Amino acid sequence: MVYGTDFFTIKDIEEIISNPRIARLDDRAIARIQKSQDNVQNIVESARTVYGINTGFGPLCDVKISAEETATLQYNLIISHAVGVGKPISKDLSKVMMVTKIHALSRGFSGVSLEVIERMIWMLENDIIPVVPEQGSVGASGDLAPLAHLVLPLIGLGKVWAGNAIKDTAEVLQNFGITPLKLGPKEGLGLINGTQFILAHAVLGLLKFEYLLDLADLTAAMSLEAYRGSASPFKAELHQIRPFKGSLLVAERMRKFLENSENLQAHESCDRVQDPYSMRCVPQVHGASRNAYEHLKELAETEINSVTDNPIVLSEEESISGGNFHGQPLALPLDYATLAAAELGNISDRRSYLLLEGKFGLPRLLTESTGLNSGFMIPQYTSAALVTENKTLCFPASADSIPTSLGQEDHVSMGSISGRKFNQVLGNLENILAVELMFAAQGLEFRRPAKCSNYVEDAYTLIRTKVSKLEDDRLIGEDMLAIAALIRDKKFIVK
Repeated sequence: MVYGTDFFTIKDIEEIISNPRIARLDDRAIARIQKSQDNVQNIVESARTVYGINTGFGPLCDVKISAEETATLQYNLIISHAVGVGKPISKDLSKVMMVTKIHALSRGFSGVSLEVIERMIWMLENDIIPVVPEQGSVGASGDLAPLAHLVLPLIGLGKVWAGNAIKDTAEVLQNFGITPLKLGPKEGLGLINGTQFILAHAVLGLLKFEYLLDLADLTAAMSLEAYRGSASPFKAELHQIRPFKGSLLVAERMRKFLENSENLQAHESCDRVQDPYSMRCVPQVHGASRNAYEHLKELAETEINSVTDNPIVLSEEESISGGNFHGQPLALPLDYATLAAAELGNISDRRSYLLLEGKFGLPRLLTESTGLNSGFMIPQYTSAALVTENKTLCFPASADSIPTSLGQEDHVSMGSISGRKFNQVLGNLENILAVELMFAAQGLEFRRPAKCSNYVEDAYTLIRTKVSKLEDDRLIGEDMLAIAALIRDKKFIVK
């Protein structure tokens, strides 16, 4: 894969952060990078006034900076903007920020030197990853504070992960015999202006969301088996007359997951007319969430391959101060995807509740000795709490805007908050699905000797490698955590 030249997908980014050496610069990218830097240098020598090259920033755009002061200007820009607060984002999120920043700079419209870009690649390849605080970006003018922390190590400041330990950058660079860089005209602005913080949250969130969408379908199939519900709501003919892509796909997957189920065959002769919505509307609800996933994925991949700093240097004659840094194109779909992920948890909790009711051959609370034992009563409390927490996280951050930069930046996206909330909801969803899987596995104990479909049997067997059938009360909180760990490690076969 070639920085600045190839079209990178979400999966490409995942591969690069696992093995940074598979991505490189080629002669075409290097030529564009060098040409862009030459264009900036020519602007400086021409004495034309161009924002961010020989002027102050934001509301100080009317302050002219001399050629002799341009290096100090770029240095001051980075140290003054590194004002993030909160816990550090994950190391993988910082890696995605670096990869996507390198890719954008290598397009050759930012005026950042080859030396700077090669230093960032070197850091990635040597697992020297900047520590970036999680809070402080308003999502326009790009993710200024997080990106300032991301690039502090280039000038010898800030902190980095060196392997799994957090250390001062100066100490790590000294150990490698590496000296800090001195930035040229526009380089500081090119480095800290952009949407890579928002984008990183979208990328890693999408990778997790894809698996959880698949797992939610399998989990629903397992619950339906335990409930001995009907498979007729998943027939192709029903969905072909309302052909939303997500619904069609989920219905197809449900048919696959339920194939040859003896439990569902037993339902065919019962007197139940229809199942509750959380059982029979899985294609419509899960499918709508899939539509949101696909929308965000399309836009995130557009952003991965875009140039999002400012100003954009098109040539030595033309530099445009535009708005490519504005996070709104990702903020809105991130908020939409957050709601879509939360709804997977909402309907999952309803299925969990149905399994506890004690109907259609299942004992109340899924245990035969209730009274003395509480059975599975309380895990549903946990699920309900997480579902409500997710609902509170669904308020769209992109609906708000607080002017910054003395009014120069008078409309901002707050997309960084959208991205963080999206990943919080996904983390909660893992635990909600863990509760449903625990309940469904227990429910199947009361359907034996009937056999489930192969997919459901495999999921049941995997759960039973970590969690045994509940006979009497025990520390079932540990069981929930064990199943959640299987989810995080993507151990369930969902395709």
